[in-house]
Amino acid sequence: QVQLVESGGGLVQAGGSLRLSCAASGRTFSSYAMAWFRQAPGKEREFVAVISWTGDSTYYADSVKGRFTISRDNDKNTVYLQMNSLKPEDTAVYYCAAPSEEHTIVVGASLYDYWGQGTQVTVSS
Repeated sequence: QVQLVESGGGLVQAGGSLRLSCAASGRTFSSYAMAWFRQAPGKEREFVAVISWTGDSTYYADSVKGRFTISRDNDKNTVYLQMNSLKPEDTAVYYCAAPSEEHTIVVGASLYDYWGQGTQVTVSS
């Protein structure tokens, strides 16, 4: 059974930085893309970033491009989201997610089968 456990959320002032981590277990981590999504109160879950299984390819939502960086360490079975220049509109619960298919990069939330419990990120103005 695939398990994803996020950590690193918290309260930060606008302009600050946070680094989220997601530790994965239960299958061969290096064969699957990994993604981050977020959900703000009253809004739908939205795509933030995805990274390929090798880490060579990354894609970002326009709203975070240039401020957030997704990376992974396949030796540690962990994916990261470095968030810089945070804005109040980045406030949300952040989830890491994994697809069921190997070697596939997708961005739609419905295409991800495994989700972490989420970690709260709050950016104050």
